Amino acid sequence: MTIRAFTALTRRELLRWFRTPAAIVSSLLMPFFYLLLFGQALNIGKLVSAEHLSYAQAALVYQGAPNFYSYFSAGMVGFVLLFTSLFAGANLIFDKRLGFVKRVAASPVDRSIILGSRLAGGMIRGILLGVAVFAIAIGFAHLPGLAGLTVSGSPGVLGVAEILLAMMFLAAAFTSIFLALGFVIEKVDSYFAVMNLLNLPLLFTSNALFPRYLYPPWLQVISNWNPVSLAVDVIRENLFASSAYYPYPPLVYLGFLFVICAVLVSLAVVITGRTLAAR
Repeated sequence: MTIRAFTALTRRELLRWFRTPAAIVSSLLMPFFYLLLFGQALNIGKLVSAEHLSYAQAALVYQGAPNFYSYFSAGMVGFVLLFTSLFAGANLIFDKRLGFVKRVAASPVDRSIILGSRLAGGMIRGILLGVAVFAIAIGFAHLPGLAGLTVSGSPGVLGVAEILLAMMFLAAAFTSIFLALGFVIEKVDSYFAVMNLLNLPLLFTSNALFPRYLYPPWLQVISNWNPVSLAVDVIRENLFASSAYYPYPPLVYLGFLFVICAVLVSLAVVITGRTLAAR
């Protein structure tokens, strides 16, 4: 019963997404335009060249990435995972207003299944879009006049597994916290107001878009422990074989991510249980 309920509710989440092509296209257009316009226009590499930095100094700025665009492309995966997660909470609010959540809560399904199925759906959506970002960025490298993602390392099976785990932990952490907000908040406008207070500071205190080297010391400390930074560090270490530019190997960053993910998911379980019990 538990497995069937979990599978059915997760399938509903994914089918609802797959059956709305506009949502999929819009989800892909955001990273596409960031990679096409923002990444191409904001060429920090030219600034580095203008300052006559040596190759070793430039590599330190990009933490081993061969160029800024490759550094930026890896960070866009964390960006997409963060912003994809927030829609899980928004969809939940719409389902509450349509009465679907109340009907499911009145069924014999365990409360953790209600959260878990939505969490699984959000994670799968995020990972699929993250893989799409890799494909777009690598594709740009083969188009004349455009910069693209250059994979200078050889990740191998273990490296790919570490990248997928980092994406999974990051997606689970943020999806769970946005779902918890969706269970607590009743109005969509209030949800997006709270969401903007969370996602923008999380993004801009990470090293997803800009090298940590450019930050003041106090912001570097915050960036080091930002979950987005931890996940992106795992991705960059594997894509660029740049472990020498990081204080820890990918498995250590994955350990930190797992702890953060476990704490946030546990918090979401408690909030969800109390919210549904009050209905």
